[in-house]
Amino acid sequence: MTTYYRADILENSLKELIDQAPGLQGAVIVSSEGFVVAAYPNELSGGRQETSTPQVAAMAATLVALGETTLSRLSRGEIERMLIEGKEGAIVVYPINANAALAALLAKNAKVGLTLLAVARAAENIGHILNGRS
Repeated sequence: MTTYYRADILENSLKELIDQAPGLQGAVIVSSEGFVVAAYPNELSGGRQETSTPQVAAMAATLVALGETTLSRLSRGEIERMLIEGKEGAIVVYPINANAALAALLAKNAKVGLTLLAVARAAENIGHILNGRS
């Protein structure tokens, strides 16, 4: 009998996401405290240099906290997603639940609409896994 651990299931979900959205360079599931829950690949390609997954996780958690505060003070509801675009690519962060978010690094040439759709669907599926409803 094969034993599947939740971490393995989460990493497989991230691998599937990367495989179906060619413009993605990597993805990280991050806790609200900024810790890595799962990542694929383990070291993310951040343009000119390698980016550590803990660094991406910490930044994503900070973005979510800042976004929540901003939207709350402006009475704009809850965060659906955050997208920050730069000259070399972008990062998108989707809150999964109150305790986790999905951050993905996009290449400059990524088809943004299709990639955002894939990441949104992955965030929903990962939410089911984290909530025990695989």
